Amino acid sequence: MERRLLVHMDMKSILRHRSPLLRLRTAIASGEVRLGFIGGSITDARPRHNWPEPVIAWLAETYPQVRVYVENAAIGATGSELAVFRAEHDLIDRGCDIVFVDYAVNDHDIPRDKRMRTREGLIRKLLSDGRRDVVLAHTFCQSFYSTMDEGGVPDSIADFEELAEHYRIGSVWMGLYAMEEVRKGRLRWEEWLPDGLHPTERGSLSYAQSVIAFLQNELSEPSPIVETAEASSMPEPLNPFHWEQAYSLSLSEIRTEGPWVTRRWPHVEWIDQVLDTSAIGARLSFQFVGRGLSLGFDFGNYSSEIRYRLDKGPWMTSNRERLDWCPDDGWYRIYSIADDLPVGPHEFEMEVVHGDTKDCRGTNCRLALVGIIP
Repeated sequence: MERRLLVHMDMKSILRHRSPLLRLRTAIASGEVRLGFIGGSITDARPRHNWPEPVIAWLAETYPQVRVYVENAAIGATGSELAVFRAEHDLIDRGCDIVFVDYAVNDHDIPRDKRMRTREGLIRKLLSDGRRDVVLAHTFCQSFYSTMDEGGVPDSIADFEELAEHYRIGSVWMGLYAMEEVRKGRLRWEEWLPDGLHPTERGSLSYAQSVIAFLQNELSEPSPIVETAEASSMPEPLNPFHWEQAYSLSLSEIRTEGPWVTRRWPHVEWIDQVLDTSAIGARLSFQFVGRGLSLGFDFGNYSSEIRYRLDKGPWMTSNRERLDWCPDDGWYRIYSIADDLPVGPHEFEMEVVHGDTKDCRGTNCRLALVGIIP
């Protein structure tokens, strides 16, 4: 059930300024800025018209003396669970000065307790070394409509705003800005969301205008002379089971049986290597210490399913939904094995199987990520 937290439909509801963007200001003054983005398909760089593009263009135009670098790590059909494991490699290690996070839509059907743990883990990772600003960017999906139309805040956004308040990070409700444009007659619905979810050029520009307004407000204010210790310290977590310490196990630590090959993977931009087989019955196993395990695959209609067990327990078989838009391969898809195990050593065993459904049209098993939650 959505929480009926009433909002006033004005820019104060759309733009939430909580802490000055000190790292972005410092970067601009230095002459080099690295912009980071992470989220789903609405933020993904590959369509080349999504909302980060006008934001990037505005920054480059406004500060012509500054060299702008862009690290857009958004991937369609992914959520904050996968992002937690990617944050170091794709954003932190690349030196981003500011990161925009867009997962209100892609996380909205994930159970609240889990998405709060993954989201808080991601935010804490990004803030942990004090070297970057973080801004939440909330997009729109149809399931948000009725709540927003009545002046409320959808649960997925309200949960993110709870984290934003706790960590004093800014947020931009891009979806509300665009809906207001529709209400005022500036934007037709089909211009905003031609397929009901993904903006093209005009809708993306609307989203970007709200982010640009946020940055203009932030950067036009006088810069704070010094950052206080209280402002720069990391708050205590809201959820003690957050995923800040989540990490990836090296594929080299996995034991295999059957014709597995470790390949450099040129087919998905965000995957460096996969452990690859198409042999039914091929098996693998590994040990880990922690309380949770997630696996990431290059997934599609030609992918296998997996049979697996933990700690010599009962065998389970995956049955991953393959929606109408599911590609034959190329979807970097996370699969959660467990996230509530007793903390300690565990053993995982897995076997490649055919899904034995009409939608499972292959047996390719391309394991790209073994994510451990300590």
